[in-house]
Amino acid sequence: MKTAIGSNAWRSLMEYRERTASTTIADLFAKDANRFRDFSFEHQGLLLDISKNRIDRAVRDWLVKVAQTADVESARDAMFSGKRINTTEDRQVLHVALRDRSRITDINVAKDISDTMKRLASFTKSIRDGSLKGAKGHPFSNIINIGIGGSHLGPMLVTRALAPGVGPNVHFAANIDGHDLDTILTQSNPETTLILISSKSFTTPETLANAKSAASWLTNSLGPEALSKHFVAITSKPEAAKAFGIKQAHIFPIWDWVGGRFSLWSAVGLPAALATSWESYSEMLDGAHEMDYHFQNTPLEKNLPVILALVGIWNINFENLEALALIPYDQRLTNLPAFIQQLDMESNGKRVSFAGDPITEATSPVVFGLTGTNAQHTFHQWLHQGSRRIATEFIGIARPSHNMPDHHDELVANLLAQSEALAIGTSGDKDPHRFCPGNRPNTTIFLETLSPKLLGMLLALYEHKIFVQGVIWGINSFDQFGVELGKHLATNIIPHTKNLEGFDGKFNPSTAGLLNLYRTWRALPK
Repeated sequence: MKTAIGSNAWRSLMEYRERTASTTIADLFAKDANRFRDFSFEHQGLLLDISKNRIDRAVRDWLVKVAQTADVESARDAMFSGKRINTTEDRQVLHVALRDRSRITDINVAKDISDTMKRLASFTKSIRDGSLKGAKGHPFSNIINIGIGGSHLGPMLVTRALAPGVGPNVHFAANIDGHDLDTILTQSNPETTLILISSKSFTTPETLANAKSAASWLTNSLGPEALSKHFVAITSKPEAAKAFGIKQAHIFPIWDWVGGRFSLWSAVGLPAALATSWESYSEMLDGAHEMDYHFQNTPLEKNLPVILALVGIWNINFENLEALALIPYDQRLTNLPAFIQQLDMESNGKRVSFAGDPITEATSPVVFGLTGTNAQHTFHQWLHQGSRRIATEFIGIARPSHNMPDHHDELVANLLAQSEALAIGTSGDKDPHRFCPGNRPNTTIFLETLSPKLLGMLLALYEHKIFVQGVIWGINSFDQFGVELGKHLATNIIPHTKNLEGFDGKFNPSTAGLLNLYRTWRALPK
């Protein structure tokens, strides 16, 4: 795997950045009346505007050379062809196949996907039309999805973005904190509740703990025989699901070649399909495939995922911006920042290359965000006048689904105002407390509407952006070994939260002290 870091293109770009360090975003607009036209890109109702970044034509051209040096096109083609590009785990990366069953060369993979999609479609329709019933003969009007990470964030995002309010009510339980699940169960009727366990390994501690508690809640009310009718498993370990008490007809696969944070397009997306309809969910898959096709077949200089990735490379590695604020100006996208946060930071939060060598440049930024005007009244003060510059990505929707047009006009006006204020700042204000320096880079993504297709395109855009950045940095975006250490340590500590015997020398003194304090306070009467 090639890396662009330290290449001739990389060094040339760094030298050019040093020569033009004093040029501001305002200067770039003053010099070029056609800047928006030349630095914005549209594809089937999705517009990407990078004109408010400190990038000129020379930077753009050098960035494309950086991508060419990293051989992004070959890496892209290797992923789509099914090569084992996840080298540290010796796995294919084929989440894109879930969105394009027609061109899969592996016959076995294609058949597995086709069969599963047919089962998911049939199951979704049987829940939504009420023909599949629970142990007491009632249709399911309440869904609880139990998962965490990729088995939680993606389905929750899509459900809350697209659910029209005419399907079953879908809840999401992820946190092992009992307050999360207990609140949901208290509000639910076991006779009308379907429970989905989404865990690739079927060993995820948080998910299993919640699943066992939900099973006890259900069987205490309806009897042990009800579990097989009210529980569904989405997993790569069907035997473990069967041992839990889930029948074969209610077990849907996750394949080895689907990473957790890229699994929305698999059976992991079932709660979103149940909430929105199978047709809506399929349209989202079609939208993601449309972006896949664009990514595969468009020259680098006009390729939306590549362009978005290169802007990020410029801001992170050449402008030294450590964080990325993601701000959707649409309440339906409340969960988008958390979804992209996991997608980016778990994929590219790495410090070594494919070869295991230390990486000399920064990789994934700190990703955070909030919706629209809520963000303005939370952290925009820091964005505008803080001592550190960071990058921002705004997401806007042109046509809302509500009937309050004046609200939407004001919302979009706020998005545009914040974008301009960050880029241009204030001029002539002699009061240092009121002065905003501007020159804060930001990107705007506009969707014509928040349709299932365009949402699919948006999410695939970010998936491919992150992949391209990983290729340029020379890292594997598809493993996540750093997640495992904390899980391992927790397994060692859990017995000692209840065991009153000593544990001196087993843990760090701080951990031991906190554990002793916890056990003392935990034992106090309520």
